[in-house]
Parts: sequence; structure tokens; C-alpha cells
Amino acid sequence: MAEERNGKAANIFDVARLAGVSHQTVSRVLNGLPNVRPATKERVEKAIAQLDYSPSPAARALVTRRTRTIGLIMPNNVDYGPASIAMQVNIAAREARYSVDAVSVASDDGPAVRASIEALLRQRVDAVVVVVAHDAALEVVNSIDVSIPLVASASAPRRGPRLVAIDQYRGARSAVTHLAELGYERILHLAGPEHAPDASERVRGWRDELGARRLEVIEPTHGDWSAASGHRIGGELEITPGTAVFVGNDHMAIGLLSALRQRGLRVPDDVSIVGFDDIPEAGFLYPPLTTVRQDFAALGRSIVQKALVDLEEGEQSTVETPLPTSLIVRESTGR
Repeated sequence: MAEERNGKAANIFDVARLAGVSHQTVSRVLNGLPNVRPATKERVEKAIAQLDYSPSPAARALVTRRTRTIGLIMPNNVDYGPASIAMQVNIAAREARYSVDAVSVASDDGPAVRASIEALLRQRVDAVVVVVAHDAALEVVNSIDVSIPLVASASAPRRGPRLVAIDQYRGARSAVTHLAELGYERILHLAGPEHAPDASERVRGWRDELGARRLEVIEPTHGDWSAASGHRIGGELEITPGTAVFVGNDHMAIGLLSALRQRGLRVPDDVSIVGFDDIPEAGFLYPPLTTVRQDFAALGRSIVQKALVDLEEGEQSTVETPLPTSLIVRESTGR
């Protein structure tokens, strides 16, 4: 019988605390995964023995029925962010010796997302991961009742037990902080689609940072994540020398850079530009793009680890803290 903690059997988090490691590391040891140092593995195994820990009865009942398959639902577009998340989930699942059964659906089609989850359940996958690109998909994730772990890559003002995310809000604030510290008082925002959770969080961060600095908030203009929309909007925006633009992703920033050149505005001499994502091409643009980097590899690992921990415990684990971003300063911003 597992050692009692306040009337409850020891769980994976008790093991992690006693061993001085993360619950993800405990999960790796339990699942026999690679990349755990021998000394760390020994500490975890001693903690497991000391606490007489074993996965919950519900999880043990699942063991003999596992297919070692994770269902992945992703939007049917080629946007850099969702595509990168899906790729990294595949890599992390492979490292954990799980296969991935992927389904793509229209990102704004909530009923299709729900139907896809239900179809994957019938295929007896061990967990489902949803890459969220629209509020409709997020609503389904938050409301659907399932008997296996359901993990979503999704940003939201309020964190939830099913959500794993990169901190879009603080990433946006760091971009505005950088521009404000360069002396800009007029900082526009070319945002992503209105119903995209990541775009909404970036808008919220941009708005709050401007408000904290008592700078004017000019309502954002929304693109569709594409360079074409950035170019179109760049030809329409009221941009004069001394303006800065925080752009919701790097591809729209590429289009904006092209439009500004056609208008005779120099970057960064006349206008400073900050993007978001740090796509592989960002450092090779003219000028190289200042941007907010997202660690998609860490996100993929966190998503898969959460799914495995929830599977091991037979219930949802604790709410995850959003992963940090980093500001990469290049030549598209200047005083």
C-alpha cells in the first residue's frame, strides 16, 4: 500500500519532491525513457520505494489496454506556429516510444474538432493532443468530457488543467517594452486573426504594456498570419517616421517590410519592426528581424510529458506554468 500523505496515497508529485526532480523526470523513469542520468534514476527509484508509490488504480487498469498511440488534432493550414508544434509533438512522442495518429481539421470548425476527438477515442488512443488555432477549438477542449488525457496547446488569459502554452502575453509585453525603451511613443500592432487565442493574448500583452506606460492605444489591425496580409496592410496603415510596429508573427512582418520599402520608409531609420516566432529566415531578412522567440521543442516535450503524467496518474495533473519566450534583438529596431 502506498505511503499515505494527508489521508491520500503518495502520487507522482510526492515522488518528485522527495527525489528533488520534476514530475516529468519521474514519468520518464516510470516509462523507461532515455535521457535520465543514472544518479537521477537511482534517486527516483529510491523515492518510489520509500513512498511505496504505484500509479493510481485507474491508471493501472489502463496499462494492459494501452496502444502506445497519441492522437494529434491539428489545423489544416501551414502556419508556422501550429505546424512547428505538431512536428515537435511528433518528435517528443517518438522519443517516448509512442506513435502518433494525426488528424487535420478546419481550425474554426468546433464540431469537426469534437468529432475528431471522438473518432480517436474509438481508435483507443492513450491520449489526445489538440493544437488550438481558433477559439472554437479551445471551447471544445474546455467542455468535452473524455476518459483519457486530453492536452491542448493553447493560450488563454486563465490557465486550465488541459492547457500547455508558451507565454504569448509576456512575450508581447517584452516586444513593446523593447520599443518603448528605444524611445517610441507611437507603437502600432499588426495582429493575427481575431479568433486566434495566441493572437488575442499578444493583443492583450501589447495593450497592457502600452497602458502601463501611459502610451496611446491605437486599435490593432488584424491580418491572417500570411506575408500577403502583412504586405496589404502595410500599404494601408498610417505609418510615418518615428512609428514602431509590433507584428503578430514573422511572416506578416516580412510582408510589412516589403510594403514599407515600396513606400520609401527605411527600417529601422524611419520605422522599427518587431515580429513574433523567430522563424528560421528571420535573421537573414533585410534588415534582420527583431522578434520574440518561441521554444517549440520545449513546448512539444511539455505537451507529451503532461499527457504521460496524466495517463500514469489516471487523472489530470496540476495546471502548467506557460513556457517563457525570449526577445531576439536584431537590426529591424533602433532608436
